[in-house]
Amino acid sequence: MREVIIIGSGPAGYTAAIYTARAGLRPLLIASSVEAGGELMKTTEVENFPGFPEGLQGPELMANLQAQAERFGTEVLLDDVIEVDLKGDVKIVKTGGGETFEAKTVILSTGAAYRELGLAREKELSGHGVSWCATCDGFFFRERTIAVVGGGDSAMEEATFLTRFAAKVYLIHRRDSFKASKIMVERALNNPKIEVVYNSEVAQLHGEAKLTGVQLRNTVDGTTSDLELDGLFIAIGNDPRVWLVENQVELTAEKFIKVEGRSSRTNIAGVFAAGDVIDPTYRQAITAAGSGCVAALDAEHYLQSH
Repeated sequence: MREVIIIGSGPAGYTAAIYTARAGLRPLLIASSVEAGGELMKTTEVENFPGFPEGLQGPELMANLQAQAERFGTEVLLDDVIEVDLKGDVKIVKTGGGETFEAKTVILSTGAAYRELGLAREKELSGHGVSWCATCDGFFFRERTIAVVGGGDSAMEEATFLTRFAAKVYLIHRRDSFKASKIMVERALNNPKIEVVYNSEVAQLHGEAKLTGVQLRNTVDGTTSDLELDGLFIAIGNDPRVWLVENQVELTAEKFIKVEGRSSRTNIAGVFAAGDVIDPTYRQAITAAGSGCVAALDAEHYLQSH
C-alpha cells in the first residue's frame, strides 16, 4: 500500500513528488512511457522559470526536476496509467505494463494538451518559429513579423500581448466573425500593429530549420496565398487530459478537474489535482509547480488526519 501515487510528470507532478518525498511519504510517480516530462519536453528555451538567469532548455528543466524528486526518494515509473478506481478509501491504479498499485492518496497532474492545426512538420517546427504560448515565447520575436491563429478570447489576448514585442501581428481566422468577447475583439482590432486575415486557414508551413512563412487557404473560394512570417502562435484552445478520471472526479464546465477554492482537493476524499489539468487560465510552468506544492501539502495533511 502506497501513501501517495502521483499521475503525471510535468512541473506539477515533480514538485508534488519533491514535497511528498521530503515529507517521508515515498511517492510513486507514474510518468508515462512516451510523454514523460509533459509539454515542456517540446520547449526549447525557457527564460522565465525563476532561479535560472541564463535560461535553460525545457528538457533540461524537467531532467533537473526529476533528479531532485528522485534524490529525496521518489520512485519514477515510465509507464502509462490505463485505469483508476478512486472512489474507495484505497485508490487503485493500473498501468499498461500490467501492474496494479494501491494507495491512500492520489495526485492527478496529467496536464493539458494544446490543440494543434494538424499540419505536416508542425511538431518539428515547435520551438523553431511555431509556438502555443505567447507569454513563454513572445520575447524572442522582438521587431519581427508574426501571426496568431484563432478566433476566441485566448487568440485576441495573445495577439494583443504579442504587439509588445513584434513589429507586425497578423490574426488569422477561418471565419468572418469572432467568437471572442466583444471587448477582447475591440481591443485587438483597435491595435495598429494587428491586421486581421478573415476567412483563412493555415494550409502549410514553410521553412526548413525554422519557420519562414505559411501558405494560407481561403475558406470561401479555396484560393491559396503565401505569407512571410518569423513566428506562428497557435491559439485554438487546449484539452485537459481527464479521460482517465472524467467519470469519477467532478469537472468544471470547461472540462478541467474541479478543485475546492485555492486547494487541490477534488470531490473525492484523498484525491488531489494540480497543474494545467485544473488551470484553463495561466498554464505556466511556475504556476503548475506551485500547484504541485499545494497538492503535496494537502495530501500530507489528509494522511495525517486519517
